[in-house]
Amino acid sequence: MAKSKNHTNHNQSRKAHRNGIKKPKRNLHESTLGMDLKFLRNQRFAKKHNLKPKAQLKRAAERQAAKESKK
Repeated sequence: MAKSKNHTNHNQSRKAHRNGIKKPKRNLHESTLGMDLKFLRNQRFAKKHNLKPKAQLKRAAERQAAKESKK
């Protein structure tokens, strides 16, 4: 006689929840391995020419002062 039962979901949920269904661990900086090289190269240049917040504020103040002195 042929087998009739091919699949069942019985007990699978219980087994999965015994140790808890955990979310994948998120790392602070995701790995760039396997990423598009063109994108990574552009990202590197973008980071290089970006100012830190403190330096940005200083630069903005200098520009404002220069703008005021022109008037």
